[in-house]
Amino acid sequence: MPASGGDVLLKVTGLESSYGRIKALKGLNLEIHRGETVALVGANGAGKTTFLRTLSGVQPMGAGQIWFDGEDISKVRADQRMRRGICQSPEGRQVFGPLAIEDNLLLGAYTQPKQNVPEDLEKVYAMFPILKEKRKLPAGTLSGGQQQMLAIGRALMGRPKLLLLDEPSMGLAPLLVQEVFNVVKALKAQGMTIILAEQNAFAALALADRGYVIETGEITLTGTGQDLIHNEKVRAAYLGM
Repeated sequence: MPASGGDVLLKVTGLESSYGRIKALKGLNLEIHRGETVALVGANGAGKTTFLRTLSGVQPMGAGQIWFDGEDISKVRADQRMRRGICQSPEGRQVFGPLAIEDNLLLGAYTQPKQNVPEDLEKVYAMFPILKEKRKLPAGTLSGGQQQMLAIGRALMGRPKLLLLDEPSMGLAPLLVQEVFNVVKALKAQGMTIILAEQNAFAALALADRGYVIETGEITLTGTGQDLIHNEKVRAAYLGM
C-alpha cells in the first residue's frame, strides 16, 4: 500500500494521558493509513503501551482527539471501540490460563455475529496449527511463544480493522521472536493495518512501512522503516550500532 496520501484509518491529534500527576503522553500526533504496518519504537517506559491502551480505550485520555475510520471515537467506550475494529494483543500476552485454548480464542470473538466464528476459528488454526492441536488444553500449559500466538489469534477473532500488537516478542527466545515476526509479516501481506509497539526496534522497523520513535511520551522522529533504521540517532539509541 502507498503510505503517501492514501486512506487515513487512524488520526490522533494532541493526545495526552496521565497516571496520577505523571503525564505519560504529552500531545502525540500520528496517522496511519489503511493497510500500513507502523512500528512504534522507544525505550521501556517511553509510553508505547500507554499509547496503545489509550487507543483501545482502556487507559483514559486527558486531551486530544482520536479519529478512526472517519469517526471521532475520543469519547467511545473500550468495548465499543473493539466493536468498531480496534483489537489489541496486550503486553505480557494476558491469556486466561485455566481456560481452554479454544475458549480463549472464542472470547476474542464475543463482539462478532455467531455465524462468523467457525470460519474465523479455522483461519486462526490454519495460521497457528499448534493451537489447533492443543485447543482443548488450558492456555496456561502453552509455552511463552505459543501464548503469544494465542494472544494474536484472540485479537484476530475480533476481525480487526486495526490490530494493536504490544511487545509481541517480549521475553521470547530468538528463534521464537523470528516466528512472531513471520506472523506479523503474513498479516501485513494480507493487507491488515497494524501498529507494532516493540522494543526489538531493528526487527520492527525492518518490517514496517513507517515508524514513529517515542521518547518520554512524545514522538521525536518519524519516517519510513528504512529511513529510521539508517538514522544515526536511532542506530545509536535503539539498534546498538
